[in-house]
Amino acid sequence: MAEDRRARVRALLDAVRAEGRTALTAPEGKVLADAYGIAVPGEELARDVDEAVACAARFGGPVVMKIVSPDILHKTDAGGVVVGVEGAADVRAAFCRIVANARAYDASARIEGVQVQELLPKGQEVIVGAVTDPTFGKVVAFGLGGVLVEVLKDVTFRLAPVDADEALSMLDSIRAAEVLRGVRGQAGVDRWAVAEQIRRVSELVADFPEIAEVDLNPVIATPEAAVAADIRVILAAGAPKERRRYTREEILTSMRRLMQPSSVAVIGASGEPGKIGNSVMRNLVDGGFAGEIHPVNPKADDILGRKAYKSVTDVPGEVDVAVFAIPARFVAAALEEVGRKRIPNAVLIPSGFAETGEQALQDEIVAVAERHDIRLLGPNIYGYYSTWQDLCATFCTPYDVKGGVALTSQSGGIGMAILGFARTTKTGVSAIVGLGNKSDLDEDDLLTWFGEDPHTECIAMHLEDLKDGRSFVEAARATVPKKPVVVLKAGRTAAGAKAAGSHTGALAGDDAVYDDILRQAGVIRAPGLNEMLEYARALPVLPTPKGDNVVIITGAGGSGVLLSDAVTDNGLSLMEIPPDLDRGFRAFIPPFGAAGNPVDITGGEPPTTYEATIRLGLEDPRIHALVLGYWHTIVTPPMVFAELTARVVAEFRERGVEKPVVASLAGDVEVEEACQYLFERGVVAYPYTTENPVAVLGAKYRWARAAGLLGGGS
Repeated sequence: MAEDRRARVRALLDAVRAEGRTALTAPEGKVLADAYGIAVPGEELARDVDEAVACAARFGGPVVMKIVSPDILHKTDAGGVVVGVEGAADVRAAFCRIVANARAYDASARIEGVQVQELLPKGQEVIVGAVTDPTFGKVVAFGLGGVLVEVLKDVTFRLAPVDADEALSMLDSIRAAEVLRGVRGQAGVDRWAVAEQIRRVSELVADFPEIAEVDLNPVIATPEAAVAADIRVILAAGAPKERRRYTREEILTSMRRLMQPSSVAVIGASGEPGKIGNSVMRNLVDGGFAGEIHPVNPKADDILGRKAYKSVTDVPGEVDVAVFAIPARFVAAALEEVGRKRIPNAVLIPSGFAETGEQALQDEIVAVAERHDIRLLGPNIYGYYSTWQDLCATFCTPYDVKGGVALTSQSGGIGMAILGFARTTKTGVSAIVGLGNKSDLDEDDLLTWFGEDPHTECIAMHLEDLKDGRSFVEAARATVPKKPVVVLKAGRTAAGAKAAGSHTGALAGDDAVYDDILRQAGVIRAPGLNEMLEYARALPVLPTPKGDNVVIITGAGGSGVLLSDAVTDNGLSLMEIPPDLDRGFRAFIPPFGAAGNPVDITGGEPPTTYEATIRLGLEDPRIHALVLGYWHTIVTPPMVFAELTARVVAEFRERGVEKPVVASLAGDVEVEEACQYLFERGVVAYPYTTENPVAVLGAKYRWARAAGLLGGGS
C-alpha cells in the first residue's frame, strides 16, 4: 500500500517536472492528498460552463469555485475564487467571472478550467503546512489559518516527519491553543483529526525531498473532522548539495586527538614577538602543555628553545594537531603536507577565506582536507583552549582555570568576551573553542565530544547559523539527558521568508523555526550573551530540582513582588502554601510580616529569622526550590546573610537534601562580595537584580524537563 501510493505520487511529480513546472495545480494536489490520506472536500475539474453546472449539481448544495492554472499560484489575488455558489445560473456567472479575472490578472496564464469544490461547514480555520528550511530541512508547521495567517503569525514548527503524539503536541504550542479546546460555549475541534493532517503532511514531504513547500490553508477544523479547503504544493528548483557526514565513532576519535593531543605542530611558528606564530608558541610553552610542541618554519632552526622543522613532514613521530599561523594563500599547500603526514586535525587561525569573499580558496582547502581525511577547525578563528590538557593553542590571552563549562563561539570577538567573563567571575572551563567559518568542524561535532567528556558539565554555544540543523538536533538530543546545552543564536531576521511561494513558507522565518526546533531538541536558548554566560556558569552549581514547587523567602516586600513576576515570566510555579506549612513560617516572622508565597519576613529581622525560614524551606519535602530576597540592613549585614545561607545549605546537602537555592541581594557594594561567596558555595546569587537568579533557576528547570528528570513538558 505504501509503495503503491509512493509510486502514484512519484509518477505525478515526474510529469510536473517534465513540463518544467514547480507548482502543482489544485487537482494535482488532490492526487497527493488522496495518496497520503490528507482529508480534502469532494471536488471536480470543470473545463467549461456546462461541466461546472453538472459538477455543482452532483454535490447538491453550495460550492466553492476556483481557477485552475499552473501559472497562477495565489488564486485569491487573481480574483479566482468564489465561495458559496448555488444554482445553475450562479454557477455559470461565477465560472465566467473567474476565468475573466484570471485572464485580466495574467493574460499569458494557461487556464485548465475551474475547480468545483464541496463547500465545507463553518469551523475553526487553521493552517497545516511544510517547508524546506535551509538549516533544518523538512519542517512541518501548524497554526491559526485563514486570511489573517500572516498577520497573526501564531505558528509552531517541528522537524518532519512527526509521529502522532508530536503532531498532537503542536496544537498546544500556539498562543491560541485554548481556542482549539473550545471557548465561550463553543465545542473544541477534533484534535486527533487535526493532528493526523499534520502527521500525513509531514510524512509526504519526508518521503519526497523534492517537495519544497506544502500549504493546507485553511484547514476547517470542527468537533467532528479536519478537512483542508485548499492544498498548494511547490517543488524545489534543484537538489540541495550533500554534506559529507561522519559517524559518531569517527567524530569522537578525531575530537579526542584534537582536545587531548600528545603532539602539536605549529605551522608558521615564529620567534619574533608580535607575530601570531610567536603568540601561539608562547601560549603552548608557557601554558605548560605536557605534550610535544613542534615549530614548523623553513627559515628557522630553533624557536623558543625547540628544534624547528622545514616542513611538517620532517617532524618525527605521530602528530595529533597542526595549528596554522600562516597567510591564507599558503594554507592549501601546507595542508597537503599535513595530509601526507597523516595528521588528523588542522586548526586554521588565518582569515582571508569565505568571510572576505574568497569562497574558492575555502573550497580548495576543504577539498584537500577531505582527500586526506583531515578535520578542519576554522578558518578565521582565535584558536582553542583545552584547559584540562594545559593546552592554549591561540594567539589571545591564556586562560587556565579548570572547570566544567565548555564554551564555543563562531566569532572571535564573542570568544574574547567569553574569556573576560570567565576570568572576572572565576568560572572554571573545560574548553573554549573558536569555530569561525565552520568549513568542516561545527557545533554538532563539539556537542558529540563534550557530551562524552567527563570534564564537561555544561555546554554553551554562540552561533550565527547551523550548517546542518538536523545533525545538531541529533547531537543535542543525545547530550541533553546527560548535561545542559545553552545556545545563543544571533540574528533574528526572517530572511528566509522573502522568496516563499506559500503561506507556510512566508511564516517560516529563520528565528521562528530555530526557536521551536531548538526547544524541541531540549536546548536552552539564551536571549543574550550575558544570559548565555550566566546560565553556563550557574547551571552546574545548582542541584536538579525534584518537583515544581518554588517558594520565595524575602526580607523586602518589593523584592518579593518582582521575584514573583520573574517566577511567572520564567515558566515556574509558585507553590500554594498548605495551612500547616503556613503556620510553620508564621512561627518565625513578626505579626506584621506575611506568610503565603512570597514569605515576607520584613527587613528588620535578625539573622536568626533568615536562618529559621531557610531551614524550614529546605526541610519540607513539598518545597522543591527556594528563591531568596535579601536587602541590606545593619541588623543582618550582607556577609552575615551569605555565611548563614551557605552554612545551612551545606548542612542539608551533607544530609542528602539537595534543592536549588538562588538569591537576589539588594544593598550597598558589600552585597557583591556576598554574592561571590554564595556562588562559590553552591547558591546562585546576584546583586542588584531580581531577574537574573530566577532566570537561571528557570533555565535549570527547562533542562531538567527536557532531560526527563522532572514531570511536564520542556
